[in-house]
Amino acid sequence: MADRRNGKGEPTRRTMLAGAFGAALAPVLSVPFAGLLMPTRAAAEAGAAMPMAREVPARLLPVPSTVSPELQAVVGAPLPAGWQDIPADADGWRSLQRLSGAGPHPILAEIRQKLRVDVTADKIGGIPVFISTPRDLPVANRNRLLLHLHGGGYVFFPGEIGAGEGMMMAGYGRFRVVSVDYRMAPDFPFPAGLDDATAVWKALTASNDPKRMAVFGTSAGGGLTLSLMLKANAAGLPLPAAIAPGSPWVDLAGKSDSLATNAFVDNVLVSETGWLGAAAELYAGGQPLDTPLISPIYGDFAGLPPAILTSGTRDLLLSDTIRAHRKLRRAGVEAALQVFEGESHAQFLTPFVPETEEAFTEIAAFFDRHLTV
Repeated sequence: MADRRNGKGEPTRRTMLAGAFGAALAPVLSVPFAGLLMPTRAAAEAGAAMPMAREVPARLLPVPSTVSPELQAVVGAPLPAGWQDIPADADGWRSLQRLSGAGPHPILAEIRQKLRVDVTADKIGGIPVFISTPRDLPVANRNRLLLHLHGGGYVFFPGEIGAGEGMMMAGYGRFRVVSVDYRMAPDFPFPAGLDDATAVWKALTASNDPKRMAVFGTSAGGGLTLSLMLKANAAGLPLPAAIAPGSPWVDLAGKSDSLATNAFVDNVLVSETGWLGAAAELYAGGQPLDTPLISPIYGDFAGLPPAILTSGTRDLLLSDTIRAHRKLRRAGVEAALQVFEGESHAQFLTPFVPETEEAFTEIAAFFDRHLTV
């Protein structure tokens, strides 16, 4: 990234220098219509030597009135406690991981009850999974099956809590969903999670028609969805009829614009300077962060299935989502993009918010158009 701030939210020396550079150019740029003129060779050369960054003034960020009252409470929530606390060692990460998945979560019981979903634990291809089945499975979906890969930075949400998104898809979309409880860092960095997802995909496609299947997931689960597609495509494995990467973490190397523009605007991930950036290194396990199967934005998207991608205007990974959408389109892949007003990272997964039902309904309709009955 060209511009970063320190852990206290203060501008770095590079930011301050860039601001001074911009101030020096201000008299020139104040000439009428100067912004419409082609830059001079000297300015172009100066820009190539030191890309300009703009200082953004501190400001209050209001809660938008353009979202539902339920979502307003989510948008207006304070930054999560401990977002900037990075564990000092593997034991620290393990402790947080256990906390993120400890015990049956009350919200899961509420999802199952309100959305009328039954959930069973099983193993497929030797990998633990949770299977979510709507109690009123439509006839059209009885031979259809979705594979779900959960988020959590490739570190968090082991066990049943990781299947919450799968339960909501089963409830809102009325599909049968298999959620993979894949291995995660720190004990199992790349490629363990991808290997587990691949093992389940192979097992499912051995007994199910891939034309009746889709793969989806959010955040790390969205990145893993695209990594699985890259791996399957390269290996000649069958591909699903459609995919739905939600706010996909596709660039662990941290080059996306919204990592800067939405830093401290996103009230979920907050900033790459917190645990997110550290989790990228942890998951990569010493491999380059721009390895395509770690950061799929650097892979070849040609031949991938139709995709629907979801994000929000305050999402720290909005640019990851947009870049993935544009890369799919440039590769000739059908791709839809839905961006929700005011939402930070993955807040379209907030249970029982109107926008959440809308997001899942859109994804389900996309799957319905592409999956064979």
